[in-house]
Amino acid sequence: MKVLFNVLLVDDEPWVLEGLRTMIDWNRFGFQICGEALSAPEALKLMEQLKPELVMTDIHMPVLNGLELIEHSKRILTLPPKFVILSGYDDFRYAHQAMRQRVAEYLLKPIDDEEIEAMLAKLSHEIQDERDAECSYRKKAGLAVHYLLNRLIRDELSHDLAEQARKAMQIQGEPLLQCLLIETGITETGVDWIEWMADYGPPSLLGCFQDNSGSIGAVLHVEHSTPDEVMETALQLQSALTRELEEPVIVAISGTGAGIQAIGELYRQSAEVRDVKRSQDRSGVFCYQEWRRVEHLGGLPFGWIDELFSMIMAGEHASIESCLARIFAAMTDHLPHLRALQADVADLELKLCRRIAEMNGDPDLFMNRLQGNLGHLGDACPNAALKNYMRLLAFEAASQLAELSRLNEHNTIFQVIQYVDREYRSKLQLQDLARHFHMNATYLGQLFKKHAGKPFKEYLNDKRIEEAKLLLKRSGMKVSEVAIYVGFPNADYFIHKFKLTTGMLPTSYKNHVESKLR
Repeated sequence: MKVLFNVLLVDDEPWVLEGLRTMIDWNRFGFQICGEALSAPEALKLMEQLKPELVMTDIHMPVLNGLELIEHSKRILTLPPKFVILSGYDDFRYAHQAMRQRVAEYLLKPIDDEEIEAMLAKLSHEIQDERDAECSYRKKAGLAVHYLLNRLIRDELSHDLAEQARKAMQIQGEPLLQCLLIETGITETGVDWIEWMADYGPPSLLGCFQDNSGSIGAVLHVEHSTPDEVMETALQLQSALTRELEEPVIVAISGTGAGIQAIGELYRQSAEVRDVKRSQDRSGVFCYQEWRRVEHLGGLPFGWIDELFSMIMAGEHASIESCLARIFAAMTDHLPHLRALQADVADLELKLCRRIAEMNGDPDLFMNRLQGNLGHLGDACPNAALKNYMRLLAFEAASQLAELSRLNEHNTIFQVIQYVDREYRSKLQLQDLARHFHMNATYLGQLFKKHAGKPFKEYLNDKRIEEAKLLLKRSGMKVSEVAIYVGFPNADYFIHKFKLTTGMLPTSYKNHVESKLR
């Protein structure tokens, strides 16, 4: 499906806008109207929001004229559009100013149909050529950076390599850098990660790479970023990829280091965190510095509390008992620091309470019942008291979560499936569905698959395909109209999914049905 370029129409006369909108077959020349403005200030706002490739504007307008609009746009926009001036003023001064502003075309009203059609055909080719050139340049630049970063993370650092990397990533001096390492757990995704990161990565992105294990690395310039801003960037990437792939995603954040020579060490830090979290079957965003701080607090060995949490969530009593026995043995043999132990258990409490709340339980009631039997965690000073507290916490939480699971499954998932069946035409995402029903997204995905017999996205696509088949049989709608109507983002994706599901293209299916009815 051909991509249409966006056009913004600007004129202070509504009838002129209507004429431009209706007299020209924009799609025929590869354009679509994305907006209209009756003044230059309004047009500037729309240009920032809609980022059109082409703006057709009158010259004579109040507040700012068309030429002033062009001048302002080139000051405030990173990538200004092409401009076509429409004017009733046959005055060389305007044309001369327009040429100085590098206006693409200068047309006099009334507009000649053949003239504007020839102009649009020419501009469409120019814009496409520029876009192709930019895409090609960006891809080549990305591949060069990818190659250089892969050498740097393998510790091949040399003066020449450092200079090449500085030039490729446009780095001056020794800026503060940080590395994000993204683990998707999928070896073949069909995604060009260099291009994906260029499109969706943060403004602080200097370059990206893919290591030998398939993880995606991103080097960020964090000289002017706070740790919270870096964390927010990592959370956004993790959330976007989780939605895109519908699979757990790990994002490991390194510490910070100065200059090109720090990249190898920053990569190793993030890889160390990734490897640990991957071995624990964890997903989420994890910081190297926080991980190291927790690891050296003097509490239980790193990951043991997480393992216990997983056993509690699974409701496997024998596994919980085995895990507790190992923890208690470590508490006896190595005598970890009491405050560190209490911090570990408090972290477990917090995770369990969050999960109880996510499953529509009452964490306060749960903790009050627990503390009514054994008192507060802070009161459990001797090892024996702390062990009793941990045992009761683990088994009480396992029972509570199992009960909540039983109550939730039949009630909530039935409502979720009904909601999907009703709203399938909307832009449904598992994360949004989870928020709507106040559930954890991963848990909802598992529950949905268990009750519907297939993953959420597959179920949604199948539902849309079934409705599309009915429309193709009974309506005179075009394939592109059917695609949008049943909820697919575009016709190409719909055609791909339809063929994957039915074994034939939508047009073939429609023709086959029509031939059987003759």
